[in-house]
Amino acid sequence: MDADILKDTVALVTGGTGSFGTTISKRFLAQGIKELRIFSRDEKKQDDMRQAFHDNRLKFFLGDVRNESSVRDAMRDVDLVFHAAALKQVPSCEFHPMEAVRTNVLGAENVLSAALACGVKSVIALSTDKAVYPINAMGMSKALMEKLTVAKSRNAGMTTLCATRYGNVMASRGSVIPLFVRQLKEGKEITITDPEMTRFLMSLDDSVDLVLFAYKNANQGDIFVQKAPACTVEVLAKALQIVFNKKVPIRIIGTRHGEKLYESLVSREEMARAEDLGEFFRIPADARDLNYAKFFTDGEEKISRSHDYTSHNTRQLNIDEVVALLKKLDYIQEELRGNSLEGGK
Repeated sequence: MDADILKDTVALVTGGTGSFGTTISKRFLAQGIKELRIFSRDEKKQDDMRQAFHDNRLKFFLGDVRNESSVRDAMRDVDLVFHAAALKQVPSCEFHPMEAVRTNVLGAENVLSAALACGVKSVIALSTDKAVYPINAMGMSKALMEKLTVAKSRNAGMTTLCATRYGNVMASRGSVIPLFVRQLKEGKEITITDPEMTRFLMSLDDSVDLVLFAYKNANQGDIFVQKAPACTVEVLAKALQIVFNKKVPIRIIGTRHGEKLYESLVSREEMARAEDLGEFFRIPADARDLNYAKFFTDGEEKISRSHDYTSHNTRQLNIDEVVALLKKLDYIQEELRGNSLEGGK
């Protein structure tokens, strides 16, 4: 994406103190953005981020997406919104599903409504593979967020509403790589749920590439997916042992409640109308109206011939390829530079 596109732009990131917000801040500030607003409810993380960046173009707004007035206050004179605030942990959402609804669904409603009221040019809502054929509360709430975004896009006027859908973002907060690294450092066995479980391998930089592509190319109601390779969880664990040059036992603990064997980024129903854009898929908004015959009487032959796009049928990486990919991650480089594994021996 050309840096000039951001030159006179004021952007806001909800949930901006997380892994995605930190990565996008580095990229946008380097590309000469006019102003970047970080909206979140954690004042400690905001202060840490403020101290880390020391950049006057970075502005911090304390608030919660559950409170529309705090969102509107942060959104005045904003051109571009990245909605990343969410409850993302599958187990916590399983035990507290209404909290997932309040943040992931009603919070998204507040962000979208505020954006329309404030005349924002573009909103990109961040979703997840778990929204495709959801089996857990987190995925269900994110699927509803997507439906809400698409529905509102039909009457959004000059504000473009779209979404991006991610698989596993490597080394992001709460993901499996930091857990495996911690277990390695402490000399503990690596715990994996199912050795045949597959996950897409996207970097945080890839996640920023995806939202920038969406910003540049979105039509109303589009959902964008970036193609990515995948590997099994067992391959990932063995690759990390090679990267850190430390061997520990691997213990299989069984699939957790609400956990899928593989990630689906595009359903077969969506693949029937998706556009292949090279490195990305564009899933255009469903243009059907409430003509019930189209839902219940008329079939679509193309759907019958389509297949999901999943971490099982994308390109599978071997151990050496995963090792090479891991070594490119800033998180892994920092762990290798600053944290020896001596204490875990």
